[in-house]
Amino acid sequence: MTILCEPAALAGQLSPALGGDVRTAGTLGETSRLLAADPAETLVVVGPAIDLDEALAFTAGLRVERPSAGVVLLRDVLDVVVLTSALRAGVREVVARDDLAALVDACTRSRALSAQVTGVPLPRADERGHGQVITVFAAKGGCGKTTLAVNLAAVLAAGGERSVCLVDLDLAFGDVGICLRAEPVRTIVHGLGMVGHVDAAGASSLLTACRPGLSALLAPVEPGDAERIPATLVSELLEVLPTMFDFVVVDTPSAFSEHVLAAMDASHHHVLLTTPDVPALKNLRVTLDMLDLLSYAHDIRSIVLNRSDSKVGLSMDDIERVVRNDIRAHVPSSRDVPISVNKGNPIVLDLPRHPVSEAISRFAREHVLAEPVAAARSSKRWFR
Repeated sequence: MTILCEPAALAGQLSPALGGDVRTAGTLGETSRLLAADPAETLVVVGPAIDLDEALAFTAGLRVERPSAGVVLLRDVLDVVVLTSALRAGVREVVARDDLAALVDACTRSRALSAQVTGVPLPRADERGHGQVITVFAAKGGCGKTTLAVNLAAVLAAGGERSVCLVDLDLAFGDVGICLRAEPVRTIVHGLGMVGHVDAAGASSLLTACRPGLSALLAPVEPGDAERIPATLVSELLEVLPTMFDFVVVDTPSAFSEHVLAAMDASHHHVLLTTPDVPALKNLRVTLDMLDLLSYAHDIRSIVLNRSDSKVGLSMDDIERVVRNDIRAHVPSSRDVPISVNKGNPIVLDLPRHPVSEAISRFAREHVLAEPVAAARSSKRWFR
């Protein structure tokens, strides 16, 4: 579908050349409203009757707010000044008004470029598979939760073999974007207008392509935006995203909240992280008791011990005595982990044969990929 911004008297001459479904808007204000109502739209054609300065200002704003959308500009006269100004504003192509064949070609190229810019799955029209939701949680900060979530997501994506969405639910201090060097042009805060009617097209418009097979829903970057995100938006997104991806990995803050519980409710797998120190183990014990109190299923939990080889005066017997659950993965400590974080490249991709990478890959293979999805959907609390 295409949005054609041109007064009705002239739009009828251009619509047939654009083909398919064309929505017309007489002003740029109407165009903005149509775009806001359809997050999946990626092409705007601005006709020659629209003032050039207004068209360029509109395009410059759209480039920041919605980089996946492109503008093709039609002009009666093409000269160096128009072309230069259009290029600076971010117009994809400028076409002579009477060259309808060039207009069709420009629209085709713009749509292809939009698909490359987004790099995230489009809504599935004919099949709605259901992927797994995996929530990574640690009740104490500094355990390496985000690092585990990022690397687990990268392992599951397998270079594009599977589709994975990494959701940064640490809304106030999320670091997923930094760990992946992903530019936060679109974040979860841009989904506020979708509350109550989130669909695959809308969810797709919020995502950032990070690696082959790996997209991210990034946390807000502006102070105060975290408080604007309702838990209902999180719930809706975690209903829709599994219909678009094979796996949805959720990174969380180090505290129970409505948003975290919404993620826990939607999850097929709870990955609970700890480190071999008394405060972290105490908080894990409290977390396990809380999950029991809320009646979450036991069989979807996996405890991961990070920095498992640290010599800190606690034996494995001491740790197991506190945890009272099987530890499914032991991830060793290494200075290469913070180095990989600073480089913005997950260690499982940077050094796939590293002991840390092998531990995370083995956990994913044995406890995520090997477990059936159907058995995990019993995670929701019996009361809320």
